[in-house]
Amino acid sequence: MRANVLKIKALFAAALLSAAASGASAAELLNSSYDVSRELFAALNPPFIQQWNAQHPDDPLTIRQSHGGSSKQALAILQGLKADVVTYNQVTDVQILHDRGRLLAADWQARLPNNGSPFYSTMAFLVRKGNPRNIHDWGDLVKPGVSLVFPNPKTSGNGRYTYLAAWGALSKAHGGDAAQTRTQMRQLLKNVAVFDTGGRGATTTFIERGLGDVLISFESEVNNIRKQYGADNYEVVVPPVDILAEFPVAWVDKNVRANGTEQAAKAYLTWLYSPAAQQIITGFNYRVYDAKAMAAAGAQFPKTTLFRVEEAFGSWPEVMKTHFASGGELDTLLAQGHQ
Repeated sequence: MRANVLKIKALFAAALLSAAASGASAAELLNSSYDVSRELFAALNPPFIQQWNAQHPDDPLTIRQSHGGSSKQALAILQGLKADVVTYNQVTDVQILHDRGRLLAADWQARLPNNGSPFYSTMAFLVRKGNPRNIHDWGDLVKPGVSLVFPNPKTSGNGRYTYLAAWGALSKAHGGDAAQTRTQMRQLLKNVAVFDTGGRGATTTFIERGLGDVLISFESEVNNIRKQYGADNYEVVVPPVDILAEFPVAWVDKNVRANGTEQAAKAYLTWLYSPAAQQIITGFNYRVYDAKAMAAAGAQFPKTTLFRVEEAFGSWPEVMKTHFASGGELDTLLAQGHQ
């Protein structure tokens, strides 16, 4: 992996030097993305830039990245950030750009395959060496004394997926009994040691500050953390019932027209579905729709039964209103847990 990253960085540098030497005016894309996608796009951008520059020698391309909690990123665009493309971890953070700002088309999910999602993931637990708390399923997270770290569902798509995954799995375990599900969700939220604003902050809290018994994040993220900080120090647990976490992408129509980047933006997002990109994406522990890429990397993805948000909770607008709006289920459970 390190050799591949170094190679990609070299290609990126070569592409920039080539553009400078040609004297051509460089086109520029700004990709607004979620908090823990930095390394992924650092690997994806250079080969696309090389391909684009080879095909458009008079229009060399650079790509800039902006990262943060996906909801905060979407808000920044509504407030004027001129991002050309968005690559988020939750549908609502893209949809809001249409609903509140009319910045992109209403049918944005139909413009690219798989509802505009070139890859997907699920939630996983990162536990310390030996799994001292014996964590294997969502029900284990509600045990008294188990300390959890994950992002705030109010500010992070990562956190919302964690909350919904826990609710859905616990509901299934209790045969849909709403009272029992709420009781366990109340305890789970009470066990949270720190609510960070985004996934990267939660990682810092768990790894560098040493807080918590379990870090809950995307499967892709916890595996990358384990590689970075020592496979011998941590273990990854994927629960047997989990949520399908889609990673929707879209070009921002109003911005690409204003920036003159529509062709490059569309080509960039379309390229994410290519076999070359899908292979890179699995290297960062994301699941993909390309059958060959998944077959080649299949051993790294434990089997789990995934449920869709829409199947378990209804539409995303319903979810946001019921669970995450002011005075919704999340606020109620948090208030009850601190009584």
